[in-house]
Amino acid sequence: MQQLLNFFFKNRTLILFLFLLSLSFGLTINSQDYQKSKFINSSAWVSGSIHTLFSDIGDYFYLKKENALLLAENNRLKSREYSLSITSSETLNLKKEYKLTPAAVVKNSYGFLNNYLTLDKGRNDQIREDLGVVNSRGIVGIIDKTTSKFSRVISILNTKSKVNAKLKKNNYFGSLEWNGENPRLVQLYDIQDLVKLNKGDTIVTSGYSSIFPENIPIGAIAAFKLNDTKDLYIIDVALFNDMTNLRHVHIIENLNKEELQILSTQDE
Repeated sequence: MQQLLNFFFKNRTLILFLFLLSLSFGLTINSQDYQKSKFINSSAWVSGSIHTLFSDIGDYFYLKKENALLLAENNRLKSREYSLSITSSETLNLKKEYKLTPAAVVKNSYGFLNNYLTLDKGRNDQIREDLGVVNSRGIVGIIDKTTSKFSRVISILNTKSKVNAKLKKNNYFGSLEWNGENPRLVQLYDIQDLVKLNKGDTIVTSGYSSIFPENIPIGAIAAFKLNDTKDLYIIDVALFNDMTNLRHVHIIENLNKEELQILSTQDE
């Protein structure tokens, strides 16, 4: 108590000044309508700004949660989309189902001949090698290495990458590769010269492998020419995906991969 009294005594001049200042300020506002309205408006602006700031902060954390929920829902819908029925030549009905796991890109390269991505999912999340990776715009690559917490993806912007792809309009298929030049263009090979091509034709996955489902978007024809032997096309495909700006992806697992491989072996 004595310390409190000492404080007021030592700072009596400052306290008196602040009291008189507040009193005069209040009297001025109450006596003049203009000043009063300006003060009220200013107070409302300050109060509104503070509420907006806290609201934005709240919205930021809420949006992170909402984004996670939307990603999970998108993952569920894509799992249904990629599940389809196929029938073998021996009247064997086989349900070809796909499990999708959402993942975040923690590292991405696109300026080299052989580019890779790193995802925040690994063996602890039942992720293994030879699983496909896609996002909402199309294919991204194939997982080639995993650790307990992370996985490495061979990007489609990798000269070692090969993906079965086809023309959506007529199902002619070939091999999708990258020549190492333009990160927005990949090349489709092995399409015969008899096939009618047009710029803008859509290229999708063929579904002839156990990695990617059929009809996942890849890109559109930007240009094409015949090879040196003049019997096959070399097709430049403009990617739908911006491979330089990837954040969220889906890892695709074909739940019937082993059975399909058994059937393929029997066919051979």
